[in-house]
Amino acid sequence: MPPAPDIMTEDTEIISIEAAIALIRAAFIACGVPDATAQSVATALVAAESEGQVGHGFSRLGDYAAQARSGKIRADAVPEARATGASALVVDAGHGFAYPALDLAIERGSAMAQETGCAAISVTRSSHCGALSVQVERLARKGLIGLMVANAPAAIAPWGSNKAVFGTNPIAFAAPRDGADPLVIDLSLSRVARGKVMNARKTGKPIPEGWALDRDGQPTTDPEAALAGTMVPIGEAKGTALALMVEILSAVLVEATLSAEMPSYFTADGPPPGSGQFLLALRPGDASGFAARLERLLGFITGAEGARLPGMRRAAAIAAANRDGLRVPSMYLGAARDMAGGNG
Repeated sequence: MPPAPDIMTEDTEIISIEAAIALIRAAFIACGVPDATAQSVATALVAAESEGQVGHGFSRLGDYAAQARSGKIRADAVPEARATGASALVVDAGHGFAYPALDLAIERGSAMAQETGCAAISVTRSSHCGALSVQVERLARKGLIGLMVANAPAAIAPWGSNKAVFGTNPIAFAAPRDGADPLVIDLSLSRVARGKVMNARKTGKPIPEGWALDRDGQPTTDPEAALAGTMVPIGEAKGTALALMVEILSAVLVEATLSAEMPSYFTADGPPPGSGQFLLALRPGDASGFAARLERLLGFITGAEGARLPGMRRAAAIAAANRDGLRVPSMYLGAARDMAGGNG
């Protein structure tokens, strides 16, 4: 079946998922990105867009393309994996896009976990990895419990300071369910992902109060001032403690660049970011027993008045995107079409 046609509405358009992937892939190929890498990155960006993570979708295309052209991201890098133990895997992204490296990490790591019961997977010399939910769900759909953390350029200050040391350092978790989509939990350790602030700047919109502080540590609704300042952590001091834990796992352990020393994800100048990602894949020893116990637990949540399972809005957004297509700002689609040169 051919992709659904685009439908113009005011300053947004509706585009099918299939057409969106084809467009982004063509845009990257036109920028000199190899076909297989372009497909991997396009698939990940559209998956993030479809679940409502607009800061990790079409809004990243221009930045990624500029970084591929400048060499900040090495578009022709081929990730390499090596086992360092029966349950340990290291994937070197080669300073290329994170997504092909994560594809390899999940392919090799899930096979390792199925055989040994677990896999600790380190991804090093990587770059911006988008929505972690996309990656852990892939593990859960293979019958595995998935946990993933990642570091990013410094955006959160240690509690009591206004100097950024930690990235927004997200955490994601997914568990397989019997007869239902996986349970997926994805959270940034800032109140919102920094990509949402970047998206607000590009679309000329203010940000809500409580998202960020300016360079002097004062609350701001100006996305430009927010990007020059710091993000507000979740849970105050507890959020910065979690950010430290993530930094140790995704940077110190995997030998990646520390957030405090990492160049921006939003500019084309400077060296490769050298980011790190760390994943755990766990095989339940008794899959049917695990599934029954998980459903019993989730039943207590769904049976509580006013409660809902984490990830329900995400699941609804994905269902709507598959059914109705993606509503994307026309400025992003126009830029993608210009980059693709009519090949999208």
